[in-house]
Amino acid sequence: QLVESGGGSVQAGGSLRLSCEASGFTFDDYAVGWFRQAPGKELEGVSCISGLDGSTTYTESAKGRFTIASDNAKTTVSLELSSLEPEDTAVYYCVAEYPALCDSRWYQVPFYAMDYRGKGTLVTVSS
Repeated sequence: QLVESGGGSVQAGGSLRLSCEASGFTFDDYAVGWFRQAPGKELEGVSCISGLDGSTTYTESAKGRFTIASDNAKTTVSLELSSLEPEDTAVYYCVAEYPALCDSRWYQVPFYAMDYRGKGTLVTVSS
């Protein structure tokens, strides 16, 4: 399972750190990352990290502002959000999909088809 934490409210330009506790599957076999859903918008991928080799990918909106990482124990995936904008307001979901490859295919997997999905954590950015 995946359990998110760390959401909250922040002013524009601020930072937040989201965490995702992973359990019940072999981390090395999965690509783990984050999707988000802004109010009135569709779910979209944000970032991904390979459980096998730690390689990472980001969508254009996340590049340069967000940083994904996993701990050495491979039980927690974090997403550091910086230079936040009101447009980043969304529920952020942790997801995991087999295999451990963070390519364009990962971002095209429908959220509800992901092998594992968390319940989400809300990030609110005020202007």
